[in-house]
Amino acid sequence: MTPHIIAHLSKDSRLQPLVNSIQLEPIQGGEVYERLLRAILYQQLSGASAGAIHKRFAALFPDGNPHPELLLALDESALRACGLSRQKSEYMRNVADFFQREDKVGFDWSSWEDEQIISYLTQIKGVGRWTVEIILMFTLMRPDVMPLDDYGIQQAMQGLYQFEAKGRALKQKMEEISKPWQPWRTYACWYLWRWKDA
Repeated sequence: MTPHIIAHLSKDSRLQPLVNSIQLEPIQGGEVYERLLRAILYQQLSGASAGAIHKRFAALFPDGNPHPELLLALDESALRACGLSRQKSEYMRNVADFFQREDKVGFDWSSWEDEQIISYLTQIKGVGRWTVEIILMFTLMRPDVMPLDDYGIQQAMQGLYQFEAKGRALKQKMEEISKPWQPWRTYACWYLWRWKDA
């Protein structure tokens, strides 16, 4: 976190106390293919149970890496035995099939715009906009992503800025509040998540 980003976000009087009191840990990044599989596996599960399933899933592969050809060669029963639902098994196989066909494992996404990546990856059945936004924020380290559909961010903003809204009105209010955070909305969201969790 640079002093420039801190100074920019501190202009928001509601956000300033969070910026002053919360220390953000470095984000590790990673590989998009693996992170997409992980995101699907972890959806709607507690951290502990998802971690246990992920450990069993990784153990299916010699080096712990679910290379597309190896994942596609597995029977669904092997994935179900790890604790994955039929739907998650299908979605993860969809990701493997897409990355194999498109030759995108280990791909350098740096020249692609955020919306271009969202449009491209949401072609995969089981991968929605929110999932790709999380990949942009935590894997590709894009600095200006605003995940309007994230329930945690919605709750945090309603709590911090003291407003109530639903549906389209909620997203419009979130966009209005977050506009001055540009081009560092990703960092603002990291503060909001940490604040809410605390």
